[in-house]
Amino acid sequence: MSPVVRIPTVLRPAMGGQNEVLVPGKTVGEILSELTTQFPASKGQLLGEDGSLHRFLNVYVNDDDVRYLGGLDAPVSDTDEVTLLPAVAGGAN
Repeated sequence: MSPVVRIPTVLRPAMGGQNEVLVPGKTVGEILSELTTQFPASKGQLLGEDGSLHRFLNVYVNDDDVRYLGGLDAPVSDTDEVTLLPAVAGGAN
């Protein structure tokens, strides 16, 4: 069994239209790396050019923000749920 990764609507085109994917990995970094291997078009949306977590992507493990759990090193177990949530920006013109 592998952790479930929830894919938001805006990222689904880069991930074959799927709304969730089972992805093996013991850390958030391993899971994101595997996602970019399976779905190369998602790389720019998930990771920065330096390999760090994209600054406009929020990642949660069981509703906890990974930025407070160790970032890419945050541990993930097979029963965890990982949610990808792109930050929404905007405002009045």
